[in-house]
Order: sequence, then structure tokens, then C-alpha cells
Amino acid sequence: MTNPFISLEYFTQQFNQGLHKLLDHEKLGTFILVLANATQHKELFSQLQAKLLTQFKTLKANYKHALLQGNQLNEVEEDLLVFLKIAAIGFENIQLTQSRQVGNWQCQFNHLRSFRPRRLSSLHNQNEMCIPFDENAFHFNKPFMAKECFWQGELNGKQVDLFYNKYPFADCHGLFVPQRESNQPQLLTETMHQYMWQVTEQLSHTLPGVGFGYNSYGAYASVNHLHFQMFIEPKGLPVSASHWQHNGGTENYPLTVIKKTNVNEAWQSIVELHNLKQPYNVLYTANEIYIMPRKAQGSVDVPEWSSGFTWYELCGAMLMFNRDDYLGLREGEISGLLGDVGVVG
Repeated sequence: MTNPFISLEYFTQQFNQGLHKLLDHEKLGTFILVLANATQHKELFSQLQAKLLTQFKTLKANYKHALLQGNQLNEVEEDLLVFLKIAAIGFENIQLTQSRQVGNWQCQFNHLRSFRPRRLSSLHNQNEMCIPFDENAFHFNKPFMAKECFWQGELNGKQVDLFYNKYPFADCHGLFVPQRESNQPQLLTETMHQYMWQVTEQLSHTLPGVGFGYNSYGAYASVNHLHFQMFIEPKGLPVSASHWQHNGGTENYPLTVIKKTNVNEAWQSIVELHNLKQPYNVLYTANEIYIMPRKAQGSVDVPEWSSGFTWYELCGAMLMFNRDDYLGLREGEISGLLGDVGVVG
């Protein structure tokens, strides 16, 4: 594929066309990935609905036949569990993603993402900022991941793989993996920090609203293979609003936010967090870096409607799995939850 980053229109077009092509694989993993991405947008879901339904019926019939014969299903267990949940409610009852503004915050009801197992999000931090890369655990070098790659090529002097997010919660949501084959664990280095600042600035010229989220180990990084979450949000996430004190306004954000416009100063703040073994989340935007130190996952209870507070939630966007909670959550409740997760600066 040629450079997909030449304009926002072209990037979105190529991103969606790639989803259409993924359905040609007629595999369970790609079916779930395309379905989850399609439910993010009504128009895209409408385009893909007929083909998705056909594949759903075929997969369901094949699995029923295999199980009646006592045969094993040669599929990833997580994918089978998600498919079972879809079959239980019926394809026609899958709800599209919904969003609403709640005072200073954003809320999103993401039905299909709620079917995903919690993976590593329930683990405690074990008081470490990094664990070694594990060849036997999930990582982006697994052969089956190749078909989920949207684009690969050289960007700003480094080889990059951009994968579709299998359970997205943002526009054009991808997993950005620089130097994939070097098997780097999920630990931010100065080199990669500088690189992500440069890439964000470069891409912002053609992709308005581009950003990258980062979860450190202990801050809901569910894959220990260095990656960043790429997304497009032209209006910006709540943490970037001008009325917050860290942006020069008068209102206190519920948790500590270290905002930097100088990449070297930002790195010094990150080094201090590493030395303290303090988990954190980062948001890279075109001209700003937001660093959010926070309590380790597992040390603070999260609501039943959430699988854990990642960079997205700390930036003020609540990802929710229960529609009643989605409709009923209030601004003050969100502020309190963020305050519970944050640490005193």
C-alpha cells in the first residue's frame, strides 16, 4: 500500500477499504475485528452488514456441525468466547457504539467491546515498570497477526506496523508498533519518546486530530510488546480543554496532569516516574504531551461497567459496557472516579 497518511480523507478511505478486504479471509478472528470496527460507524456497518451476517451464519453452522460430531474447534479461545456471546444475543441485537457529552467528560457505550475477556487488566503491577518480552505470550509477531495489519513501511526512519485495533473505541483506532521485530517490551525509552513526538507532529499536518495513547506497565498495558494506540479526534479529548489549569485555565483536573510542550522536559518527567516505579499514561498530540501518573491497576476498584482505566479514561473519556450506566452516569461521578485513580503531584 502506498503512504496512507497523505490526507485524512485518504487515510479514512483506505482504513475502511481494508476492513472490506479483511472479510474476504472468512475467518473468525477477522470477522470479529471487522464487526467491532463496523459498529463504530452507522454508515460503515450498513455497508458491511449483509456480508457480516452471511459470515456469522456460516461460522455458526460450521461450529454447530463440528460440535455435534464431537470435533475440536481450531480457533483462538478468546475469539470463540466472543462469538458465543454474539450468538447468545443474536447478530440482529448487536448495538452500534453510542457517545454523549456529560459536562466536561465524554461517555461511550461500546457493546461489542464488552464481550472481550479482560486479559491482563486484572493483574497487579508487582511494583515493576517493566518485565522482559515473552516469546510465548501474545505479541505482534504472531503469524496470525499479519492479516490484521493495516499498513507497514518506513516512517521517519523506523519500520512501523500499524494494526487494526480488534476492539476499537476511537476513530481510525490502530495499534502503532515501531520496530516490531526488535521485541521491545512495553517500556518507553528516550529514543521512542522522541520518535513518537516527531511522528505525531509530522502526521498532524495531513491528519488533523491525530494522537497516540500510551499505557505503561501497571497502567493497563495488556500487551507487553512496545506499542502505541493511534486515533483521530479533531475536537481533542477532554484533557486538552482550555479551561483546565494545566492548559492555562482556572479549573482543577481531577488528577495530576503533567503537560509539556518540550519533548526533552517531558522525558525528564517520565524518567522521574520510572525511578519511582510509578505507573503512568501518556497522550501525544501535535503540540503537547500529557503525562498522567496514576495508581497501579488492581490497587483501585473500577466500576462494573469498565474493564479498567487506561490512557483514554484518564484523558476524560469513559468507555462503558452497560447501557443503563451509560445513560445514568453523572459528571460528578466521573470526576470522583478519576480522582480515585490519580496520584498527588
